[in-house]
Amino acid sequence: MKTVLYQNQTIILDQLDRDEYQKIYLAGKNGELVCPVCRESVRLILGIQESPHFSHTHSTIPDCPEPVVQERNEETNQSHKEVDGFRLPKGRTILETPKSVQVFKTAKVLEAQTPFQKNAVNSIEYQSPYLQQLAKSDVVLDEAQAAAVSETDGALLVLAGAGSGKTRVLTARTAFMLEVKKIDPRNIMLVTFTSKAASEMKSRLLSYPQMKREAINKLVTGTFHSIFYRILMFHSRDKWTSDRLLKKDWQRDRILKDAGKEIELSEKEFAYDIALQQIGFWKNSLLFPNDIRPTSEWEEKALFLYKKYEEYKEREQLFDFDDMLIGCYQLLSSTPELLEQYQNRFQYFLIDEFQDINKVQYELIKLLAGKHKNVCAVGDDDQAIYSFRGSDPSYLLEFEKDFPYAKVITLEENYRSSHEIVTAANQMIAANKIRRLKKMKAQYSTGVAPTLFFPNDEEEEATMIVTDVQEKITQGAKPSDFAILYRTNAGARAVFERLASSNLPFRIEQDVEAFYDRRIVKSLLSFLRLSLNEDDQSALSDILPFLFLKQSVLRDLKAMSILQDCSYLEALSYYKTAHAFQEKKLKKAVPTIRTLKQMAPLTAIEMIEKDIGFLDFLKKRGNESNMLEKGSDDIKDLKVAAKNFSTIEALLAHAEHMSAMNKEIKNLSKHFTEAITLSTIHRAKGLEYQTVYVLGAVDGSLPHDFALESYRNGDYSALEEERRLFYVAMTRAKEQLYISVPSNRRGKKANRSRFLAPLIKRRQRPTSL
Repeated sequence: MKTVLYQNQTIILDQLDRDEYQKIYLAGKNGELVCPVCRESVRLILGIQESPHFSHTHSTIPDCPEPVVQERNEETNQSHKEVDGFRLPKGRTILETPKSVQVFKTAKVLEAQTPFQKNAVNSIEYQSPYLQQLAKSDVVLDEAQAAAVSETDGALLVLAGAGSGKTRVLTARTAFMLEVKKIDPRNIMLVTFTSKAASEMKSRLLSYPQMKREAINKLVTGTFHSIFYRILMFHSRDKWTSDRLLKKDWQRDRILKDAGKEIELSEKEFAYDIALQQIGFWKNSLLFPNDIRPTSEWEEKALFLYKKYEEYKEREQLFDFDDMLIGCYQLLSSTPELLEQYQNRFQYFLIDEFQDINKVQYELIKLLAGKHKNVCAVGDDDQAIYSFRGSDPSYLLEFEKDFPYAKVITLEENYRSSHEIVTAANQMIAANKIRRLKKMKAQYSTGVAPTLFFPNDEEEEATMIVTDVQEKITQGAKPSDFAILYRTNAGARAVFERLASSNLPFRIEQDVEAFYDRRIVKSLLSFLRLSLNEDDQSALSDILPFLFLKQSVLRDLKAMSILQDCSYLEALSYYKTAHAFQEKKLKKAVPTIRTLKQMAPLTAIEMIEKDIGFLDFLKKRGNESNMLEKGSDDIKDLKVAAKNFSTIEALLAHAEHMSAMNKEIKNLSKHFTEAITLSTIHRAKGLEYQTVYVLGAVDGSLPHDFALESYRNGDYSALEEERRLFYVAMTRAKEQLYISVPSNRRGKKANRSRFLAPLIKRRQRPTSL
């Protein structure tokens, strides 16, 4: 069905502006749409697989035949009229489509470029009897894996592509070293990037033939931090006791904020969390305060905080996680006899996720392996996505420089994803210039090609995905089969809201801040709250920085409201500053804020941006350091959300409800055995799902704006890392991959991600893409 009645008005779907689809969808959920033939409730089906259409709400009622809509004469030539906030078409026949209406683009599949051809892994004849025993225990290795397991002497770089079984290689290699080579387990260091990975490897080793728990327990396994912290504790227990460790972010945050007071950095204006991240980057790159030459005003402030932070820790004899590695590096570098002792102790190194290693980690491994050079580094440069933390894939790319006789083995069999997904991922990542050449091959084919779909905007994108998930679950899929991945946390707002209003279980990352609790969003909403309640002290406090006033002013405004017998808001007009222009601006702001309550939310937000000077504040004092999630982007996201509400009260109620839901979902998801995963692509690395949806495959989102800006300035590295991020997202999918290409993003026309170009070009027939 393409025709429906809403408040006695006929709506023809093919003649409706795409901007109105989401409103019609919500009207259907609220039971406000009826069939023009039988007058039963209908809803809008807005999914990925089928074109949008209306269907009866109760599945027992068959869809009625399409009604004939008669053309009506109108007194006006306008093609639309406003009805309850909707732009509805005027008197058109069902077959007529206005030129202004954006046509719904059906989803496109990305057919595999090459036919599937399975490699016979099981037919390999192993030279080692122990590898034969492993194979009988279902630990089957392909030819490249077997080579990586048995090449135990000297330096070895294992290029382990996505889904290639690197964990199996690491554990089988360890077992081979213990059982066949008879290497003392105390001479082996197995470094992983998470404690969970280390425990999983130990657990897997226990299931291997002839492996004894006593030997496995003697292995030195763990993360870089845990291993090198143990070394520090052994040699200087008093200095490195756990009670001196700054375990929590809030502890380090507090030190920085106290230091920031010295240069009058406002807690509500300066991005202390990003400053902490920058300090960590410097430390992991072995850059100390005296080594840094700031290139911007923000870096100058961050460097000041870095100096004060280090001075405070030294004075109070405290340390953080980064100091564990730096401290051990300094200890070994400055004590040759101690270094030699550890070089004799650790003769074999196995390092997981080598593409994510940073400078201090690499220098530690170089020191310890300097004598025997038995380093097995396992990683994939195509999955190097953590440069913002100091990780540097050049250590993998240039491994032979420091280990000139190293062997290189490439694992090219992908055991996770289908042939159709692997082929598409190969085609996409091949466009990167700086990489080790490899071409992954899949072990199976599903015949289901990756799919591009084309929502109108973020709201429609979320609806289409949730509709598709619901359909698949009714067909027998489990919630845990699905992951919805996005570039930044802000990109999850719409899909979070759609899932929160459904009955589907889902989980989000525990440390993710609710969209409506983000600093910029919360401040914008505080202007709206203050317009409804002029004595809202919390709202007034939130907006002071955006009026270029310090928090200490709040006390004066309270006193002013008593003396003048007026509201907190009106007290702003009486406040005296050192600048006449600022007083004039405050007096103008009061009536402007008062008028907001009479406006539609979107109009009110635009007035706050321009007339009250919110954008001016962001330009002058905004979070310029945070390239990934800028404050101005938060405003755009809020404006997209605000379009769905006709009153400020409704928007504020929704924001409060969604913030509460964020906390509730975090608590509930701990107990879910089955749940859909919402995650950034970074957090999803190393995980796998039957079906993956990738949000926002448009320039500005993936690749992100900051990478495009770097590219325009002649730096290609950020864009290549963004392509690797896309590759990681694609290769999380085992059987089905859906990539969203919205026509509009943050209220503006969007261009398809340039990373999709190789996938589009290979199609035989021209398309409308």
